[in-house]
Amino acid sequence: MKSLEEDELCFPHLLNSSCRKAMRPHFESMLTYILLSSISLLTVTLNLLIIISISHFRQLHTPTNLLLLSLAVSDFIVGLIVFFQIVLIEGCWFLGDLMCIVYTFLDFIITSASVGTMVLISVDRYVAICEPLHYANKVTQKRVKICVCLCWTCSAIYSTLPLKDNLEEPGRYNSCFGECVIVINYVAGLADLFLIFICPVTVIVVLYVRVFVVAVTQARAMRSHAAALPLKFSMTITPKKSEMKAARTLGVVIVVFLLCLCPYYCVSLSGQDTLINVSSGTIVVCLFYFNSCLNPLIYAFFYPWFRNSMKLIVTLKILQPGSCERNLHGEREIDKEMYLVILMRMY
Repeated sequence: MKSLEEDELCFPHLLNSSCRKAMRPHFESMLTYILLSSISLLTVTLNLLIIISISHFRQLHTPTNLLLLSLAVSDFIVGLIVFFQIVLIEGCWFLGDLMCIVYTFLDFIITSASVGTMVLISVDRYVAICEPLHYANKVTQKRVKICVCLCWTCSAIYSTLPLKDNLEEPGRYNSCFGECVIVINYVAGLADLFLIFICPVTVIVVLYVRVFVVAVTQARAMRSHAAALPLKFSMTITPKKSEMKAARTLGVVIVVFLLCLCPYYCVSLSGQDTLINVSSGTIVVCLFYFNSCLNPLIYAFFYPWFRNSMKLIVTLKILQPGSCERNLHGEREIDKEMYLVILMRMY
């Protein structure tokens, strides 16, 4: 009987102070382990491909892709910290109080940085569609780099505020050894809900509604203008297709992000004090983590440059001299973009 009781404890040598393991069927535990391990591996691999692609190929050094790079970095880190959820499959935290707060702190930073990057992506698409003639002057690589750096810096500083008590004394809210509990007070929880969810989501939705309204209006106007051109200039593509396609793709990314983020904050509203027990909040946390795996799949589906760069990386052709100058779009795509530029100037 004693042996059975010890098997149920996270730390059998601490009979009086150890937490108990989550008693789950073996099949369920193995399925959870395989699922989380697959998500972690796939997330790390796919986002690493994006990071290498945008960093290596000069053709991809555009303001919009720099924002995608920032998002890929945060998603890559998410893939790494899914390991912590794997550790918690049995409901026990074996890494100590310090690693518990480090894990939670990283989670807060990544969430804040991801939301901030989504806002920047919305602003980028807003300027590209609503003010296309001023886009090159307003959205430069230097300005985007500054915004991305500020986004990550502010995220790190902000994340210390709701976790102040936990950072000062890691493990202060644990009731037994083998537990990782983070408590955020009511005021900090409301501030986090407003600054990281309600306010950014409102900005994103308003900007994207405006983007698609303007995009549809411009497409109709320029389609009628293109119809008046000689037959040899007529093409099967719609004017400004590259910008609108990017807006549509990034719109899908943002919608998926919001769908994965909403459950996390809905759970946080369930009580007066925001109590996040990482062993009991696995579902909503994993849903948020799974979003980091979905983003590269969306890019692979919509972006030919990602598929082309992935082939070059997997076949190790990026190691060849001058590979950073490779054309990832193809001559036909370049001709289309030149046509669109000319058509924009005429319009």
